[in-house]
Amino acid sequence: MPTINVVNIKCGGCAAGIKDKLSKNGLSNIEVSPDEQTVKFEGDEVLAEKLLNDMGYPKAGTKEATNLIKKAKSYISCMIGKSKK
Repeated sequence: MPTINVVNIKCGGCAAGIKDKLSKNGLSNIEVSPDEQTVKFEGDEVLAEKLLNDMGYPKAGTKEATNLIKKAKSYISCMIGKSKK
């Protein structure tokens, strides 16, 4: 099962939004850990990285991980996730 270390996961709302987005795009068995800042899943790793990056949860250690716009996007994704809980 691929695991991606990301940044900006703050809470269960973030986790819910990530699970929803990844599952709608064909990934399965999704596990999100806000404490560990990880996303585990079954499916296309390249697609998962792109979707996470677009949501504001870029891969740790990348240039995007320090981008303030990505951080702002993560707050929006978080709010959307909280509304779906």
